[in-house]
Amino acid sequence: MQNPAPEFIPITVADVLALPELRAGDPELVAGANGLSRSLRWAHVVAGTGALDLLDGDELILTTGAGWPTDRAALDELARKLVGANPAAVVFELGTHFARAPEALSGVCEQRGIPLIVLHDEVRFVQITQRIHQLVLAAQTEALSARAEVHTMLTELGLNRSPVDYVIERLAETLDAPVVLEDSAEHVIAWAAPDRDPERVLRPWAAGQPAAAGGATADGGATADGGATADGGSIIDGGIALPAGSERVTVEAQERRWGRLSALPGPPHPAGRRTVLELGAFALALGRLADASGEQWLRLSSKQLFDTLLSGRFRSDTDLATQLTAAGLPVAERVLIGATLRGTGDFGAHESLERAVLETGLRRAVAPEGRVILVPDDETASGHAALIAILSFPQDDPRVAPPNGDAAPPLAARLARELDMLLPSTTPASWRAHLGLGAASRGVRGLTTSLERVRAAGQLRPSGAVGRVTAQQAERQALAYLVRGLSAAPEVQEYAAQTLGPLLAHDAASGPGHTGDLVAVLRAYLDHPTNRSLAAQRARLSRSVFYQRLALIEELLDVDLADGTTIATLAVALLARGDGEG
Repeated sequence: MQNPAPEFIPITVADVLALPELRAGDPELVAGANGLSRSLRWAHVVAGTGALDLLDGDELILTTGAGWPTDRAALDELARKLVGANPAAVVFELGTHFARAPEALSGVCEQRGIPLIVLHDEVRFVQITQRIHQLVLAAQTEALSARAEVHTMLTELGLNRSPVDYVIERLAETLDAPVVLEDSAEHVIAWAAPDRDPERVLRPWAAGQPAAAGGATADGGATADGGATADGGSIIDGGIALPAGSERVTVEAQERRWGRLSALPGPPHPAGRRTVLELGAFALALGRLADASGEQWLRLSSKQLFDTLLSGRFRSDTDLATQLTAAGLPVAERVLIGATLRGTGDFGAHESLERAVLETGLRRAVAPEGRVILVPDDETASGHAALIAILSFPQDDPRVAPPNGDAAPPLAARLARELDMLLPSTTPASWRAHLGLGAASRGVRGLTTSLERVRAAGQLRPSGAVGRVTAQQAERQALAYLVRGLSAAPEVQEYAAQTLGPLLAHDAASGPGHTGDLVAVLRAYLDHPTNRSLAAQRARLSRSVFYQRLALIEELLDVDLADGTTIATLAVALLARGDGEG
């Protein structure tokens, strides 16, 4: 990518009309009023007809008509030739040669939208040209200075290895306008705006995402730049319709295209809005080259979305839905589920490989009709790879259908098949992937609750298993999810400690009669309170020894384990402490 050429805020015909040097000539606009916003880059005094061939376009032409023909046919030809040079405007001084502007010139200027200004009083053309040249040169100098300032800022950000979202924030601050970075699949990676209004800023990207778009990464196929204009004045670029006045550039380097950078309408910038955007795209491309794994781009958007969702940093459900949809997760008429996925047991390899296997397996299990946004769960201290995820499925997708009996949910079965194809042959047989599924919802408010509860629940005893996947489900473990959501409260922890205190103390002690397994025995019993033989089997104890342990538990806690209230009380206490985990 080459460094972009500097631009500058242009001098318009309207600006020239306001100059005192021109006002002294009693100017009158006689044609081309629609062209007052045309910009000019220089000013020329033209005498005769020979100099017309030397014009480059966008100049302000000043003339008295000296040396012009007087017959109509020749004037028509001259007028067409003059306008064909595409001047910014024509200033025609009346007096010595013409008492009024030639009709041929007025007509063709009106037709082409080129302002024709007549001066009724004599002025010094040299003063006007000097003034315009000063303005143009000053604007160019300001543009070069502003461009150097932006380049220095972005260079410093690169040397500081500033994150992508901070670079976008600085670009938005520089342009005083919303700036959006998208990947090659037109999913929003990062955005910033002075008013932080996602519904307004991200609406084009949310509207441009199909309801069942396939998965893509930042290294996916690039979308060619478009440039058509819609009926409403929007700029159609790829599948996104941006408001008129927007700028959009490609982020690319070494013939690799990663996405696009857009600036929505905003005030002019001395260096030119497009120049600033191109410098920003160049800096982002260099950063992307340095990040060979693509981790920063792949995880930035997801991390920001999870932070927004879990911290409640959104003004309305519509704001959150817009951000999710713009990032590639459709929410309208979809089933939304919060989920967790973690490894359990010895994986036999580095945690990064375990995480990559889990992440790829979940993406494949959800594709193609479903969509997923996921990030590592940094708050998990289990020593294993762990992910938190948001899942989006069509409403009739069989993977969100309730399972039959004690069978694992359909999504777990699909995940198990994908993991079988991904796991290294050296993976120990004891390793499992534990999938936690929150309650299904049909709106972002329910999604927030689903994600919060499945994350707070942690790893519960599985409600079903298939292959290498164990699963827990909020709908089937309602009490566990409720208690885990409240377990952080001091009152709940105090309740659990008081309820189970004698057992915990007995297990912690050593010596004759202290086997250290009373809590485990109690858990096995509470899983099967009506079938003590099965409970003893799950505890891996003989029935006689198991019954002895139960009798000791009843004695220590002074309870009757056949009583329903006692069973409920102890089950809640175990869940609150985390002793209900598998």
